[in-house]
Amino acid sequence: MRPYTVKQIQTFIEVAKEKSISKAAENLHVTQPAISMQIKQLEDVFGLALIEPMGRNIQLTSAGWEFLSRAKSVLSELKDLESAMANHLNLGQGEISLGIVTTTKYFVPMLLVEFRKLFPGIKITLKIDNRENILAMLSRNEVDLVIMGRVPKEMGCTATPFATNPMAIVSGPTHPMSRRKQATFSDLNDQEFVVREKASGTRQAMERMFEFHKIKLNIAMEMPSNETIKQAVMAGMGLSFLSLRTVRHEIASGHIVLLDIVGLPHIGHWYITHRAQKKLAPAALAFKEFVIEQAGPRINVWA
Repeated sequence: MRPYTVKQIQTFIEVAKEKSISKAAENLHVTQPAISMQIKQLEDVFGLALIEPMGRNIQLTSAGWEFLSRAKSVLSELKDLESAMANHLNLGQGEISLGIVTTTKYFVPMLLVEFRKLFPGIKITLKIDNRENILAMLSRNEVDLVIMGRVPKEMGCTATPFATNPMAIVSGPTHPMSRRKQATFSDLNDQEFVVREKASGTRQAMERMFEFHKIKLNIAMEMPSNETIKQAVMAGMGLSFLSLRTVRHEIASGHIVLLDIVGLPHIGHWYITHRAQKKLAPAALAFKEFVIEQAGPRINVWA
């Protein structure tokens, strides 16, 4: 098999992302014929078509889709290699790709600020999404480390808890439940809830809790954002089950009420996670150690 280059792989990934030769050429600041030549050379190496025309754009062949998935993993491994070698020269440098579930955005940015005070030369790329999509990135080796609330059982991971994640049911200040004392789960049977999307870890935790207590979940509306849910709860649309890390300020100001329900809050944990077989570069290892040692006390102050 003839050799192929990292540049050809990067070109293919850009074409696949844009679904267009012309847009990829524009992004990479080269001509369209140069892009086409790179793709053609890559296809010649394997003797397979990786892309095919679709109107004015292109689409990936079945071989192209598999190549794309594996190519991203290859580039991620090469990035790890470069980072590891760079850190032999200067342990204060390197790159980290960090994936976080959406609920953690209320405290992770502040952790990053503190970490960069210690290691200003380390570059961090942050990817924020729901649990399902973050796990997909982890499985494809697109992220070095993940911060999430529930450790995946479906893949071999190393996970270390570093902070609590209290979750409870909240309402707007005028909701009848806001004045109830020592309410039980059975009192929730007829209540409407504003909930996160099914791929969310918060939604999954809520469904497990309701199933355990044999309570029917009556969904008024599904929303993909904690911020939107908070606004809906304050407007009186219904109750919601949220991480208390996300509503600390609204509860303090009286715009949202923490309901008094026996058995709540439910105390989960935040974990820093990575694939068990992944050898962390020094920069990623430094961040993991920082989170384990310092994140918990800091988060308790912030959120």
